[in-house]
Amino acid sequence: MTHFKQYSSYLLLSAAFAGAAFAQQVESVTVTAQRHAEDIQDVPMSVATLDTTHVEAIFQSGQDIKAIANHIPNVYAESSNGRVAPRFYIRGLGNTDFDLAASQPVSIIMDDIVMENVILKSSPIYDVGDVEVSRGPQGTLFGRNTTAGIIKLTSAKPTQEFQSRFAASYGQYNTASIEMGAGGGLTDTLSARISGLWQHRDNYIDNAHLGIKDAMGGYDEKAARLQLLWKPVDKLSVLLNGHFRSLDGTAAIFRANITTKGSNKLNANYQHDKVWFDEGANNPQKYNSIGTSAEISYDFGPVVLTSITGYEYTHGYSRGDIDGGYGAVYNPPYGPGFIPFNSQSQDGLDYLHQYTQEIHLASATGGAWFWQVGGFWFDTDYQDTTYPYYVGPTSVRQTNISYALFGQTSYQITDKLKVTGGLRWTADTKGMTAHGALMAPITDPVRKSGSNLSWDLSADYALTDNVKAYARVATGFRAPSIQGRNLAFGNGYSSARSETIESYEAGLKTELFNKSLRLNFDGFTYYIRHMQFSAIGGGSNSVLLVNARAGQAYGLEADAEWAATDNLTFTGGASWTHTEIKDPTLGIAPCGAQAGMSAASLNCTVLNPYNPVTGIASINGNPFPQAPDYQLSLTARYGYPLSNGGELFAYTDWWLQGYTNFFLYKSKEFHTNGNYEGGLKLGYVFPDKRFQVAAYARNITNTPNLQGAIDFNNLTGFVSDPRVVGIEISAHVE
Repeated sequence: MTHFKQYSSYLLLSAAFAGAAFAQQVESVTVTAQRHAEDIQDVPMSVATLDTTHVEAIFQSGQDIKAIANHIPNVYAESSNGRVAPRFYIRGLGNTDFDLAASQPVSIIMDDIVMENVILKSSPIYDVGDVEVSRGPQGTLFGRNTTAGIIKLTSAKPTQEFQSRFAASYGQYNTASIEMGAGGGLTDTLSARISGLWQHRDNYIDNAHLGIKDAMGGYDEKAARLQLLWKPVDKLSVLLNGHFRSLDGTAAIFRANITTKGSNKLNANYQHDKVWFDEGANNPQKYNSIGTSAEISYDFGPVVLTSITGYEYTHGYSRGDIDGGYGAVYNPPYGPGFIPFNSQSQDGLDYLHQYTQEIHLASATGGAWFWQVGGFWFDTDYQDTTYPYYVGPTSVRQTNISYALFGQTSYQITDKLKVTGGLRWTADTKGMTAHGALMAPITDPVRKSGSNLSWDLSADYALTDNVKAYARVATGFRAPSIQGRNLAFGNGYSSARSETIESYEAGLKTELFNKSLRLNFDGFTYYIRHMQFSAIGGGSNSVLLVNARAGQAYGLEADAEWAATDNLTFTGGASWTHTEIKDPTLGIAPCGAQAGMSAASLNCTVLNPYNPVTGIASINGNPFPQAPDYQLSLTARYGYPLSNGGELFAYTDWWLQGYTNFFLYKSKEFHTNGNYEGGLKLGYVFPDKRFQVAAYARNITNTPNLQGAIDFNNLTGFVSDPRVVGIEISAHVE
């Protein structure tokens, strides 16, 4: 019987691959990971993309930018700030700091403009043309130097031909979304494209303590973009971009004691549509942003000169009941569960200005030798305010100026072998002043500066026409950081010195079975010196910057697309990553610990060596916080053609996430293992191929995934959105 099963499996697998030889080919994917258009198979580094079908599916229920994570191997995102201030991680490397002044090692590039502040990183995705992820240190070519990698988002551009797209969906909780983009030629030399987004969800979470029905959980998100493309002659291109965003909704929903000490499983205190808040004004959140950019390019023939100028402005605030419950042990009644003390806070940007300028000169593509050089200037000035409510607010003004020179060259040595190398010099200076209720004003700016010369070197070799091997060595740099949030709680500011990274990766890029299967996979390892970490919580809702002596990681990644038949396609991805903090002297205060507290009296079960005299736990050997040890993703689409030229289709997408530790220390409570989510879309494509109608379900299993926690007060957590089922209509003209 066993032999029969093995033989049957072999026959099925053989039949599948035999069928693949006659299936349609997967479409080529063009990326700009090296600042010029290339087939993804020709790029000697780990690059992944999301296709339009996948992007449309995951955002149809009004999701924010974090939704792209988990759908790309080794990309993860979470936030304790609701729809703003997302925290991204690539290959386990990110920053758990929830403050608005946080420095992030993952860079978000939106239409060639770096979105540095965490609020700017939350800009909504709409009318997007491409989503690319470049894993590993970047900086030779793009924006800020980053140690983790880049998520690059590119909007659909104006064209002389009329093009449009439209999608409208409606689902549970009155979740509605309208996305559109349309444009074409205005004159023979001028074209335009206007894009817009409107998303809405009703409040659906009751505040049971105050007896308010539908008190929170909703949002109204509006965004628009106008692009003008002027080409007076073939060699000159001027692209102007103006955009705005307005958000009025609910901040993160913190829920008290939704896990039980000794376990990370949700208990009866968790109800997806009910909380018990006595503070926080039902967690409001409001932000408004505007921005503009100009990209001017002139083709001199042998070289192309490009200038990219950008400006971004934003302001707003979020408020929350941080303890997630009502009352306190000294102010009964209290609940749900044990509440040591009340905690609410409001954080916001009074203003933020960001200016960027890049000059880029590149040789013409197509020859054996290609080179590009450039310079980058970054300048930001912002004031963020923390208001703990038991005292007055504290405002911290921060500035950051950075300069960089960069260059890269590649040479096709033979028909099979190409080598590429790059250099980047960066100088970065941050400054901070502050004033508040619990501190003497800081009028003489605190300044931290750093500079670095980073580099990368790669080679790719064509083993066959459809199989390429590559290897890459790269270094990166993250400038010193300053964190002033603790000033609002009567403590001083903290800072961290520069961190540097050395990364090694090698992989294969393949197109198999008559190009019906694209399978790319790689292995990597990196080592970070003076790794910057954020110790979150402690004895208050605070942030302390620390440097670990080092951090190390290694892992495997794979991306695949398979056109199994003319009507059935799959995409899939997998990653496995091991991360480890290396510093035998570094310790932090776990789950609200203070000097003199025994391990038994803490509100969580610490799994690291803990010293009750100092209230400090050693974190040497721990994984990086919020770094999943594995991630799996899968999509499948089946289309059934009809005799009238139309099509019935089914599309599904799923992801699975492995062990993920929330904080620098390990505990039985503050981690997840096995989070997953799935989506389904069933629809009809009209015979003209321009219109379709569909029913959809996001989080189809209605699985409540614990995504993070607040550790300084009680066992407070925040959880993913519930299932949303709805309908969608869409149209496009291209």
